[in-house]
Amino acid sequence: MSRLPIKKTYKLYIGGAFPRSESGRTYEAQGQNVAQGSRKDARDAVVAARAAQPKWAGATAYNRGQVLYRVAEMMEARVDELAELATGRDEVEKAIDRVVWYAGFADKLAQTLGSSNPVSGPYFNFTVPEPTGVVAIVAPEEPPLLGLVSRIAPAIVSGNTVVAIASEQQPLAAIELAEVLATSDVPGGVVNILTGFRAEIAPWLASHMDVNAIDVTGADGLRTELEVAAADNVKRVVAGAVDGQSLYEISAFLELKTVWHPIGV
Repeated sequence: MSRLPIKKTYKLYIGGAFPRSESGRTYEAQGQNVAQGSRKDARDAVVAARAAQPKWAGATAYNRGQVLYRVAEMMEARVDELAELATGRDEVEKAIDRVVWYAGFADKLAQTLGSSNPVSGPYFNFTVPEPTGVVAIVAPEEPPLLGLVSRIAPAIVSGNTVVAIASEQQPLAAIELAEVLATSDVPGGVVNILTGFRAEIAPWLASHMDVNAIDVTGADGLRTELEVAAADNVKRVVAGAVDGQSLYEISAFLELKTVWHPIGV
């Protein structure tokens, strides 16, 4: 007896769960019906990211590195599925290697980006990197998986949480990545992924007063509008590499705190 296979519904990823858009809307992309995120969905994602941020930032750097490495392991186990939804196996393998690269730097950030500063006086003076907080990310349109990973990984490795808008025309790889995150050790709310029209969602994230930074790497023609909206609460605006990795990509999402301490106390 033949049977009809279950057709997958591509949903949002918010707070570790997979809700449909509160608006009930979908749009067609890559031959599938995909959730069309709304302003309310974006606000819900920010709430989830804010709730998760203190605990994620409070985890040891070593632990965050292990969590990211686990993500790479889970991606490796789903190479074929990811390759079908992205541009091929080469893109997926680059994305996996990128996660591993950033995982390796998790417990080295304080040494490489922080410093002990020479001062004139009986004091110790230290510069310590700290996470910015909640980061909104407008992911590049292409490549759909590698571009998203290249922006998410440097943001979360230091203790930030993110709300990312996936590729508008090729969002399926992003939702597959969300399923990887949900089955790895990433706490719910650390990464939230929205699908839909970036022109509708991104301005609300840029103007949201509880978002500390916005990554406009994939914003294209929206960048000026997002920068103006971000200025209302002096939100940090970042534009980084679509396909690249470096300590500078991590430092863009960090605050540097300088601490003075009397010698002998």
